[in-house]
Amino acid sequence: MKHYDDLETRSSDERTAAQLVALRAQLNQVTESQGNCLPEAEITDLSDLARLPVLRKSQLSDWQAAQRPFGGIRVSNLAHVFQSPGPIYEPGGVSHDWWRMGRFLHACGIGPSDIVQNCFGYHLTPAGMIFESGARAVGAVVLPAGTGQTDLQVRAAVDLSTTAYAGTPDYLKIILDRADEMGERLSITRAAVGGGALFPSLRQEYADRGIACLQCYATADLGNIAYESPALEGMILDEGVIVEIVRPGTGDPVAEGEVGEVVVTSLNPDYPLIRFATGDLSAILPGASPCGRTNTRIKGWMGRADQTAKIKGMFVRPEQVAEFVARHPEIRAARVTVTREGEMDAMDVAVEAEGGDEAAWSTSVVQLLKLRGRVTRVDSLPNDGKVIDDQRVYD
Repeated sequence: MKHYDDLETRSSDERTAAQLVALRAQLNQVTESQGNCLPEAEITDLSDLARLPVLRKSQLSDWQAAQRPFGGIRVSNLAHVFQSPGPIYEPGGVSHDWWRMGRFLHACGIGPSDIVQNCFGYHLTPAGMIFESGARAVGAVVLPAGTGQTDLQVRAAVDLSTTAYAGTPDYLKIILDRADEMGERLSITRAAVGGGALFPSLRQEYADRGIACLQCYATADLGNIAYESPALEGMILDEGVIVEIVRPGTGDPVAEGEVGEVVVTSLNPDYPLIRFATGDLSAILPGASPCGRTNTRIKGWMGRADQTAKIKGMFVRPEQVAEFVARHPEIRAARVTVTREGEMDAMDVAVEAEGGDEAAWSTSVVQLLKLRGRVTRVDSLPNDGKVIDDQRVYD
């Protein structure tokens, strides 16, 4: 299959240079309400992004509560306003592939000969429109099926001979199983899924039915962030975003391969979001995809970065653990583990370091986490992005 466009096969130098130009243009559009006031002239390398603050969804919600609908962020090319839980409001445009989903659908093998049964919701939230815009970008016809009414979904799939599915990973199985019960055979051979975990067993079940299923990583705020190709080796970053993996609770990039929080800078000039924290964990994969696309790959979704835990009535947050690590230069990483001892919460702090004063660490734990806990030096911590591990069982 040909690639979607020449952007997918650019050299690393070409991509970096183009993204730097786009980033500098974005910074000129960002309002001071976003807190990103670093002059454009001071951005000479993509690594300079780390000097800017991280924008969190909670901040965006607060800004929007103070100034509707978008919290003072200047939005252009506005055609729709969507509402996500919070509530948080997101803009939508109607220019070509505004959410950049066409690249993913093309990787799925969907094109002008397909009818896409789009089972993402069209009510309030943008998912339905996100995938519809991608289908239009690759020339496919769309059945705006939305969610629910499974019998009608089967009837439409049979009558129209829909060839591709877009929706959450598990809803396709519901449609297929219902079609079997109704004695109907569907023509779906490709599936573009998102919005939930695609478990290997479910992917295999679809493959056994003759359906090639690939997943993407997208959000209402940012559009497409990364997507699978038929090579099925990680998720390839979209060409319209800059992605950093940072230590949870900070804005500090981690080393390649280390698990951290996904922070995204959108290069969509209509809605500039700089260093927007997704709250998701992932890691950079080394090398390039065997499919020939040259952009960086991530491992995919690896959990949530917001690991806040309430211990003995006190909230302990990843930011506090990060402050503890920063206070002691010899500490490489730390992890708080929460358990129960009898009917009481217990907190242990594992510290990865060479040298250092353990008594001083214990003092800092009390000062910064506001709780006493056992502090233990370890040789290494698991590479899973966790800084707070709540092991308490509540049932």
